[in-house]
Amino acid sequence: MTDLGALAGKRILLVISGGIAAYKCLELIRRLKERGAAVRCILTRGGAQFVTPLAVSALSEEKVYQELWSLTDEAEMGHIRLSREADLVVVAPASADLLARMAAGMADDLASTTLLATDKPVMVAPAMNVMMWQHPATQANMATLRSRGVRQIGPNSGDMACGEVGSGRMSEPHEILAAIAGFFAEASGPRPLAGRRALVTSGPTHEPIDPVRYIANRSSGKQGHAIAAALSALGAEVTLVSGPTAEPDPAGCRVVRVETAREMLAACEAALPSDMAVCAAAVADWRVDVAAGQKLKKEGAGPPALHLAENPDILAALARRDAGRPALVVGFAAETESVVEHARAKLARKGCDWIVANDVSAGTGTFGGESNAVHLIRRDGAPESWPRMGKDEVARRLAQEIAAALGGAAAR
Repeated sequence: MTDLGALAGKRILLVISGGIAAYKCLELIRRLKERGAAVRCILTRGGAQFVTPLAVSALSEEKVYQELWSLTDEAEMGHIRLSREADLVVVAPASADLLARMAAGMADDLASTTLLATDKPVMVAPAMNVMMWQHPATQANMATLRSRGVRQIGPNSGDMACGEVGSGRMSEPHEILAAIAGFFAEASGPRPLAGRRALVTSGPTHEPIDPVRYIANRSSGKQGHAIAAALSALGAEVTLVSGPTAEPDPAGCRVVRVETAREMLAACEAALPSDMAVCAAAVADWRVDVAAGQKLKKEGAGPPALHLAENPDILAALARRDAGRPALVVGFAAETESVVEHARAKLARKGCDWIVANDVSAGTGTFGGESNAVHLIRRDGAPESWPRMGKDEVARRLAQEIAAALGGAAAR
């Protein structure tokens, strides 16, 4: 569990932008104050359409800042001081418009100017219509912000105020609170994995049929990349072996890019020895035995026969090594039914120590989405079912579990 005591005495600058989810920030402010945090708020013009400055001020017990050009506000607390006197800047809700302006480096109102002027860590909780969230422009903006070190919480999937259903709901106040507390605990606490080496696999593999076609799956690499970042944040020296993905490289990690399962296995073996291996990649089970050297053409005689060969089992290969086996080998099980039962069987079959199982069936939003609901299954012990949370939070929690498990083992 996240230590909420890490919030005591911390200074949070909360930027509330436009969206119906702005009402959730009143609860977030209350919870932060209860745990000893000081909260200052910037309320955008859009945000003020959903919550009042009076309500925000009453809960934060601070003046609410709204206008860049206010002579009084600039004299009392200029935007530079606002941006520098916080320990963490949180944008919740983060609208599509504000995310776009952050990515572009615009500074045409108090919120965007403060965000551009800050030298402190920034965390965003996106909230918008599902189509707006899925739009390539928004996804590109978020990728840009993540590459600059901006932390992301959510969004979650579910019913929206507009009547549509999908990913775009702002994370709940308790989820944002836990992410904020986790940030401070991580920043100020010990680095329990310092001196240890970690191997993480992520993304899909692409198995060529011919020079332009391939066999693959829907994995985005979001969860694997988040795990690599979380292990690095705890002090581990991380090698991330990634299949084709649009995710930015996690800061502080050595990244090895591969295409096929055989290339991924070779890269993993080259990264050994390692204290831990987390196999989060969705490796294609099969490949075409002999890929065509030229593009296959439709000749009117029906589709060509594809002769498949089984790909190497990377998880089993690492878990069953006679020499140089990582002290902890963690696999992932992407299932569409009987999730825990199938994961238990996979753990026994592969010889790994833990399995992280998740439901990737249609409608869950797991593949390519921002959140995940997983079951942690250990070789000994009952399965732990975690609530749905952002993939970054899943990664941080898993990294903490790994650090606890390796606490007594000697570092390599």
